[in-house]
Amino acid sequence: MAVDVKKSAKDKGPEAGDRISAKEYDKELARLHVELVKLQQWVVHTGAKVCIVFEGRDGAGKGGTIKAITERVSPRIFRVVALPAPTEREKTQMYVQRYLPHFPAAGEVVIFDRSWYNRAGVERVMGFCTEDQAHAFLKSTPLIERAMIGSGIILIKYWLEVSEEEQTRRLEARITDERKTWKLTGMDLKSYSRWYDYSRARDEMFAATDTELAPWFVARSDNKRRARLNIISHLLSRIPYESIPREKVSLPKRQKAGNYRDPNYPFKYVPEQF
Repeated sequence: MAVDVKKSAKDKGPEAGDRISAKEYDKELARLHVELVKLQQWVVHTGAKVCIVFEGRDGAGKGGTIKAITERVSPRIFRVVALPAPTEREKTQMYVQRYLPHFPAAGEVVIFDRSWYNRAGVERVMGFCTEDQAHAFLKSTPLIERAMIGSGIILIKYWLEVSEEEQTRRLEARITDERKTWKLTGMDLKSYSRWYDYSRARDEMFAATDTELAPWFVARSDNKRRARLNIISHLLSRIPYESIPREKVSLPKRQKAGNYRDPNYPFKYVPEQF
Protein backbone atom coordinates (compact mmCIF):
# COMPACT_ATOMS: atom_id res chain seq x y z
CA MET A 1 0.00 0.00 0.00
CA ALA A 2 1.81 3.12 -1.23
CA VAL A 3 1.32 6.56 0.25
CA ASP A 4 0.51 9.26 -2.28
CA VAL A 5 2.19 12.46 -1.13
CA LYS A 6 0.82 14.39 -4.11
CA LYS A 7 -2.64 15.54 -3.06
CA SER A 8 -5.31 17.15 -5.19
CA ALA A 9 -6.05 20.83 -4.64
CA LYS A 10 -9.15 20.07 -2.56
CA ASP A 11 -7.11 17.83 -0.22
CA LYS A 12 -4.24 20.22 0.41
CA GLY A 13 -5.67 21.95 3.47
CA PRO A 14 -4.16 25.21 4.77
CA GLU A 15 -1.22 26.51 2.76
CA ALA A 16 2.11 27.46 4.28
CA GLY A 17 1.12 31.12 4.03
CA ASP A 18 -2.05 30.48 6.02
CA ARG A 19 -0.34 31.09 9.31
CA ILE A 20 -1.71 30.06 12.65
CA SER A 21 -1.16 32.75 15.27
CA ALA A 22 1.29 32.19 18.08
CA LYS A 23 -1.53 32.61 20.60
CA GLU A 24 -3.71 29.99 18.91
CA TYR A 25 -0.75 27.65 18.49
CA ASP A 26 0.27 27.92 22.14
CA LYS A 27 -3.31 27.30 23.27
CA GLU A 28 -3.69 24.16 21.16
CA LEU A 29 -0.23 22.90 22.05
CA ALA A 30 -0.93 23.33 25.77
CA ARG A 31 -4.10 21.26 25.37
CA LEU A 32 -2.19 18.54 23.52
CA HIS A 33 0.56 18.57 26.13
CA VAL A 34 -2.03 17.68 28.76
CA GLU A 35 -3.01 14.68 26.64
CA LEU A 36 0.64 13.68 26.18
CA VAL A 37 1.05 13.67 29.98
CA LYS A 38 -2.02 11.42 30.21
CA LEU A 39 -0.44 9.18 27.58
CA GLN A 40 2.76 9.07 29.60
CA GLN A 41 0.90 8.03 32.75
CA TRP A 42 -0.97 5.36 30.79
CA VAL A 43 2.24 3.99 29.27
CA VAL A 44 3.85 3.69 32.70
CA HIS A 45 0.70 2.23 34.29
CA THR A 46 0.10 -0.39 31.60
CA GLY A 47 3.70 -1.15 30.64
CA ALA A 48 2.99 -0.22 27.03
CA LYS A 49 5.86 0.01 24.53
CA VAL A 50 5.64 2.79 21.95
CA CYS A 51 8.08 3.42 19.10
CA ILE A 52 7.71 6.53 16.92
CA VAL A 53 9.82 6.99 13.78
CA PHE A 54 10.38 10.40 12.20
CA GLU A 55 11.77 10.59 8.68
CA GLY A 56 11.75 13.25 5.98
CA ARG A 57 13.95 15.50 3.92
CA ASP A 58 16.53 17.82 5.46
CA GLY A 59 14.77 20.86 6.87
CA ALA A 60 11.37 19.18 7.02
CA GLY A 61 10.95 19.99 10.73
CA LYS A 62 11.57 16.67 12.44
CA GLY A 63 13.56 18.15 15.31
CA GLY A 64 11.04 20.89 16.06
CA THR A 65 8.18 18.41 16.03
CA ILE A 66 9.99 16.06 18.38
CA LYS A 67 10.76 18.97 20.71
CA ALA A 68 7.08 19.97 20.71
CA ILE A 69 6.14 16.40 21.69
CA THR A 70 8.70 16.01 24.47
CA GLU A 71 8.99 19.42 26.11
CA ARG A 72 6.36 18.70 28.82
CA VAL A 73 6.93 15.01 29.47
CA SER A 74 9.63 13.06 31.27
CA PRO A 75 12.82 12.31 29.29
CA ARG A 76 13.02 9.07 31.27
CA ILE A 77 9.75 7.90 29.69
CA PHE A 78 9.92 9.69 26.33
CA ARG A 79 13.40 8.88 25.05
CA VAL A 80 14.72 10.48 21.87
CA VAL A 81 17.19 8.45 19.84
CA ALA A 82 19.33 10.21 17.22
CA LEU A 83 22.24 7.93 16.42
CA PRO A 84 25.49 9.26 14.95
CA ALA A 85 27.22 7.72 11.96
CA PRO A 86 28.01 4.03 12.57
CA THR A 87 31.39 3.06 13.97
CA GLU A 88 33.72 0.75 12.06
CA ARG A 89 32.52 -2.13 14.24
CA GLU A 90 28.85 -1.28 13.68
CA LYS A 91 29.43 -1.25 9.93
CA THR A 92 30.20 -4.97 10.13
CA GLN A 93 27.04 -5.82 12.09
CA MET A 94 23.66 -6.86 10.80
CA TYR A 95 22.25 -3.51 9.67
CA VAL A 96 19.36 -3.26 12.14
CA GLN A 97 21.51 -4.53 15.02
CA ARG A 98 22.61 -1.13 16.31
CA TYR A 99 19.00 0.04 16.56
CA LEU A 100 17.73 -2.95 18.54
CA PRO A 101 19.13 -1.86 21.95
CA HIS A 102 17.16 1.37 21.66
CA PHE A 103 13.76 -0.22 21.12
CA PRO A 104 11.30 0.54 23.94
CA ALA A 105 10.94 -1.62 27.02
CA ALA A 106 7.73 -1.70 29.05
CA GLY A 107 6.65 1.77 30.14
CA GLU A 108 8.67 3.65 27.52
CA VAL A 109 8.04 5.82 24.46
CA VAL A 110 11.03 5.90 22.12
CA ILE A 111 11.21 8.52 19.38
CA PHE A 112 13.68 7.96 16.55
CA ASP A 113 14.96 11.18 14.97
CA ARG A 114 15.86 9.32 11.79
CA SER A 115 16.04 5.57 12.11
CA TRP A 116 16.86 2.32 10.36
CA TYR A 117 15.29 3.98 7.32
CA ASN A 118 18.58 5.83 6.79
CA ARG A 119 19.46 2.89 4.58
CA ALA A 120 16.49 3.56 2.31
CA GLY A 121 17.25 7.29 2.13
CA VAL A 122 20.53 9.06 2.71
CA GLU A 123 22.72 5.94 2.62
CA ARG A 124 21.24 4.84 -0.68
CA VAL A 125 21.19 8.26 -2.34
CA MET A 126 24.67 9.27 -1.19
CA GLY A 127 26.25 5.92 -2.00
CA PHE A 128 26.98 4.73 1.54
CA CYS A 129 25.40 1.38 0.74
CA THR A 130 25.06 -0.64 -2.44
CA GLU A 131 21.83 -1.03 -4.39
CA ASP A 132 21.79 -4.69 -3.38
CA GLN A 133 22.02 -3.72 0.28
CA ALA A 134 19.22 -1.17 -0.14
CA HIS A 135 16.96 -3.71 -1.86
CA ALA A 136 17.71 -6.31 0.82
CA PHE A 137 16.79 -3.74 3.47
CA LEU A 138 13.49 -2.88 1.80
CA LYS A 139 12.64 -6.56 1.53
CA SER A 140 13.48 -7.43 5.14
CA THR A 141 12.13 -4.36 6.94
CA PRO A 142 8.43 -5.33 6.86
CA LEU A 143 9.39 -8.65 8.46
CA ILE A 144 11.39 -6.90 11.17
CA GLU A 145 8.56 -4.47 11.87
CA ARG A 146 6.11 -7.35 12.00
CA ALA A 147 8.32 -8.92 14.67
CA MET A 148 8.43 -5.61 16.59
CA ILE A 149 4.65 -5.34 16.59
CA GLY A 150 4.32 -9.01 17.44
CA SER A 151 6.41 -8.37 20.56
CA GLY A 152 3.90 -5.77 21.72
CA ILE A 153 5.49 -2.57 20.39
CA ILE A 154 3.13 0.11 19.09
CA LEU A 155 4.98 1.32 15.99
CA ILE A 156 4.05 4.64 14.36
CA LYS A 157 5.98 6.00 11.35
CA TYR A 158 5.88 9.61 10.13
CA TRP A 159 7.30 11.13 6.97
CA LEU A 160 7.47 14.94 7.00
CA GLU A 161 7.08 16.31 3.48
CA VAL A 162 8.44 19.79 2.74
CA SER A 163 8.29 21.63 -0.58
CA GLU A 164 11.39 22.50 -2.58
CA GLU A 165 10.87 26.22 -1.96
CA GLU A 166 10.39 25.87 1.78
CA GLN A 167 13.37 23.55 2.13
CA THR A 168 15.52 26.11 0.33
CA ARG A 169 14.29 28.88 2.62
CA ARG A 170 15.02 26.85 5.76
CA LEU A 171 18.47 25.72 4.67
CA GLU A 172 19.41 29.27 3.68
CA ALA A 173 18.35 30.37 7.17
CA ARG A 174 20.83 27.88 8.59
CA ILE A 175 23.56 29.72 6.70
CA THR A 176 22.63 33.22 7.84
CA ASP A 177 21.07 32.71 11.30
CA GLU A 178 23.84 32.13 13.84
CA ARG A 179 21.39 30.28 16.10
CA LYS A 180 20.96 27.63 13.39
CA THR A 181 24.42 27.24 11.86
CA TRP A 182 25.01 24.04 13.84
CA LYS A 183 22.10 22.45 11.97
CA LEU A 184 23.80 22.77 8.58
CA THR A 185 26.17 19.92 7.77
CA GLY A 186 28.28 19.06 4.77
CA MET A 187 25.87 16.22 4.10
CA ASP A 188 22.96 18.67 3.95
CA LEU A 189 24.76 20.62 1.23
CA LYS A 190 25.58 17.49 -0.76
CA SER A 191 22.02 16.21 -0.41
CA TYR A 192 20.36 19.49 -1.36
CA SER A 193 21.05 19.17 -5.08
CA ARG A 194 19.67 15.62 -5.26
CA TRP A 195 15.98 16.36 -4.68
CA TYR A 196 14.67 13.87 -7.24
CA ASP A 197 17.08 11.11 -6.22
CA TYR A 198 15.58 11.42 -2.76
CA SER A 199 12.08 11.48 -4.26
CA ARG A 200 12.72 8.20 -6.08
CA ALA A 201 14.22 6.65 -2.93
CA ARG A 202 11.21 7.79 -0.89
CA ASP A 203 8.77 6.38 -3.43
CA GLU A 204 10.46 2.97 -3.41
CA MET A 205 10.60 3.02 0.39
CA PHE A 206 6.86 3.67 0.61
CA ALA A 207 6.08 0.98 -1.95
CA ALA A 208 8.04 -1.62 0.03
CA THR A 209 7.41 -0.65 3.65
CA ASP A 210 4.03 1.13 3.78
CA THR A 211 2.23 -1.96 5.00
CA GLU A 212 -1.19 -2.43 6.54
CA LEU A 213 0.47 -3.48 9.78
CA ALA A 214 3.01 -0.62 9.88
CA PRO A 215 1.80 2.18 7.59
CA TRP A 216 3.56 5.45 6.84
CA PHE A 217 1.76 8.67 7.71
CA VAL A 218 2.74 11.74 5.68
CA ALA A 219 2.55 15.21 7.21
CA ARG A 220 2.89 18.32 5.06
CA SER A 221 5.28 20.49 7.03
CA ASP A 222 5.67 23.78 5.14
CA ASN A 223 3.67 25.31 7.98
CA LYS A 224 5.61 24.17 11.05
CA ARG A 225 3.01 25.08 13.65
CA ARG A 226 0.18 23.32 11.87
CA ALA A 227 2.36 20.29 11.17
CA ARG A 228 3.27 19.91 14.84
CA LEU A 229 -0.31 20.19 16.02
CA ASN A 230 -1.54 17.79 13.34
CA ILE A 231 1.13 15.20 14.10
CA ILE A 232 0.60 15.29 17.87
CA SER A 233 -3.17 15.02 17.43
CA HIS A 234 -2.74 12.10 15.06
CA LEU A 235 -0.22 10.40 17.34
CA LEU A 236 -2.63 10.56 20.25
CA SER A 237 -5.38 9.11 18.08
CA ARG A 238 -3.24 6.08 17.19
CA ILE A 239 -2.67 4.95 20.78
CA PRO A 240 -5.57 3.60 22.88
CA TYR A 241 -4.54 5.44 26.04
CA GLU A 242 -6.89 6.32 28.87
CA SER A 243 -6.73 8.84 31.67
CA ILE A 244 -5.33 7.13 34.77
CA PRO A 245 -7.03 8.28 38.00
CA ARG A 246 -4.71 10.18 40.32
CA GLU A 247 -4.85 10.40 44.06
CA LYS A 248 -5.59 13.84 45.39
CA VAL A 249 -2.31 15.52 46.27
CA SER A 250 -1.68 18.35 48.73
CA LEU A 251 1.58 19.79 49.97
CA PRO A 252 2.59 18.80 53.51
CA LYS A 253 3.26 21.44 56.11
CA ARG A 254 6.75 22.87 55.94
CA GLN A 255 8.89 22.41 59.04
CA LYS A 256 9.52 25.37 61.32
CA ALA A 257 12.92 27.06 61.27
CA GLY A 258 13.71 26.10 64.85
CA ASN A 259 17.30 27.10 65.58
CA TYR A 260 18.27 27.49 61.90
CA ARG A 261 19.60 30.91 60.86
CA ASP A 262 20.58 32.07 57.39
CA PRO A 263 24.38 31.89 57.17
CA ASN A 264 26.50 34.97 56.76
CA TYR A 265 28.20 33.44 53.74
CA PRO A 266 29.54 35.32 50.69
CA PHE A 267 27.49 33.50 48.08
CA LYS A 268 28.62 34.10 44.50
CA TYR A 269 25.38 35.15 42.87
CA VAL A 270 24.80 35.16 39.15
CA PRO A 271 24.82 38.79 37.94
CA GLU A 272 21.23 39.95 37.40
CA GLN A 273 21.52 41.61 34.01
CA PHE A 274 17.87 41.13 33.12
